[in-house]
Amino acid sequence: MITGDLRSKIDRVWDAFWSGGISNPLEVIEQITYLLFMRRLDDLQTLAEGKARVTGGVIHDPVFLPGQAHLRWSRLKNQDPEVMYQTIADEVFPFLRGLGADGSTYSEHMKDARFTIPSAALLSKVVDLLSDIPMEDRDTNGDLYEYMLSKLSTSGTNGQFRTPRHIIQLMVDLMAPTPKDEICDPACGTAGFLVAASEYVRDKHPNALLDATQRTHFHRSMFHGYDFDSTMLRIGSMNMLMHGVEAPDIRYRDSLSEGASEDSDKYTLILANPPFAGSLDHESVAKDLQRVVKTRKTELLFLALFLKLLKPGGRAAVIVPDGVLFGSTKAHKELRRILVEEQKLDAVVKLPSGVFKPYAGVSTAILFFTKTNSGGTEDVWFYDVRADGFSLDDKRNPVEANDLPDVRERWATRATTERDRARTEQSFTVPKDEIVAQGYDLSLNRYKEVEHEEVEHRPPLEIIAEVEELEAEIAEGLDELKAILS
Repeated sequence: MITGDLRSKIDRVWDAFWSGGISNPLEVIEQITYLLFMRRLDDLQTLAEGKARVTGGVIHDPVFLPGQAHLRWSRLKNQDPEVMYQTIADEVFPFLRGLGADGSTYSEHMKDARFTIPSAALLSKVVDLLSDIPMEDRDTNGDLYEYMLSKLSTSGTNGQFRTPRHIIQLMVDLMAPTPKDEICDPACGTAGFLVAASEYVRDKHPNALLDATQRTHFHRSMFHGYDFDSTMLRIGSMNMLMHGVEAPDIRYRDSLSEGASEDSDKYTLILANPPFAGSLDHESVAKDLQRVVKTRKTELLFLALFLKLLKPGGRAAVIVPDGVLFGSTKAHKELRRILVEEQKLDAVVKLPSGVFKPYAGVSTAILFFTKTNSGGTEDVWFYDVRADGFSLDDKRNPVEANDLPDVRERWATRATTERDRARTEQSFTVPKDEIVAQGYDLSLNRYKEVEHEEVEHRPPLEIIAEVEELEAEIAEGLDELKAILS
C-alpha cells in the first residue's frame, strides 16, 4: 500500500492538477499514464541496449531510432521545464501516436493520445514524482496505480468504472484462478478484475512463472479485456503493465455487438461487473445473443454473452442487479431457467445495497455459475452478506463488521456441511427442485426463513393486579399534590 512520503507526493501532484484546471480524475490518470508509458519505453530500450552489449549483438526493433535519443525519459527528466514541456508536446506525443505498428495493446491505445497538462511547472512536478519511483519494483508500481485509481471511487459519476477492490478480491479468491486459465472481463474498465487475477496467480502459483511456456502464456494470452471507451483501455492496459503483465489482450470492442462472436467458447474464467445501463438499441445487439434471450436489458444480454464466451467447463463470477434474480419478464425467467436447467448454477451471494456508494445505491448480487451445456445444478448456495467491512453510507469508512472472511470459509464447504444449515442462517443451500417450483426465482428472501422468538406471556390476573396497584399509586400521588396546592 502507498503510504508516507510517496502518498503525500501523489496527493500534492493531484492537487496541482486540480488547481491547474484539470479536475476530471480520469484525465489526471490518463496524463500520468502517458508519462509512465514514456518511461517504460525508455526502460525497454535500456534493457535491449544492455543485452546487446553483453551478447555483442544488435538491438532488434528498437523503440528509439538514431536521432530520437532526446525523446527518451532519461534525457527529458533532466531538461529545463520549458524545454521538456515543448519537447513532449511537439515531438514526444506525435512519436507516441505513431507507435501502433508493433501491434502491442499499449501502442495501439496510444494512437489518439493527447497532451493536456497545462503548464511546464506542473509537468516538472509530475516527472519528478515518477522519476523517484523504482519502476523495477512491481509491487510499488501496482500500489501507485491502485492508489491513483482509488481516486475514481470518490469522483461522482466517474466512479461507475470502478468496482470496490475488496469485492473484486472476494470474487477472485472464490474462483481461484490457475496458471492455465484464460481469463476475460468483457467490460474491463480499469482492468481491476484482471489485475487481481494476475496477482492471485503470482501469489498462489509462484513456480508457474518459472516455466518459459507458462510465463509466455501469463504475459501474452492469459488475460483478455474489452471496453468501448478508449480512455479506459489506456488506463486498463497501463494498470496491467504496472502490475507486471507485459502484453495483455485489452482491446476496443462493444461486447454486445456482432464483433464478439469470434471469441465464442474461448475462455475458462470470466470475472465481471457489467454495466447496468438499462436498454440498448435492438439493432446494435448481436443476433446470436437475441436468440438466447430476447431483450434490450444490458444486464441480461451480458449474462447471455458470458455463456457464449465460456468454454464448456468454464466458470464465471459476475455482479448483477437484484432485478436479474426475480424479474418477472419472459427474458428474465428464461435466462434464469437456462442457468439452472442447461448450465450449472453454483451460488448466489447477495451484497448489501451500500457496496457501490457514494455513486450508486443499487442492490446487487454475485452470480457464480459453470458452463456445461448439459445441466448439472443440484443445490444452489446462498449467502446474505450484511457487512463488507465498510460503513454502508456515502462515506464508506472502515468498520469492524465484515462477513467476507466468513463467505470465503463457507464457500469451501458449500457442497458438504453448508447443506445442513438452517434457512434462518446467513448461508444455506436450496435444492434445484425447489427453485424450479418457485419459477426459477433466485432472490435469497424467497427461500430464507425468519426465526420467530417464543414470547412468554404472564398470567392475566397478575397483570391486572399490577395495573390496579399502579392506579392506586397514581391516585395517592394526586391526593398529595392537591394537599400541597391547597
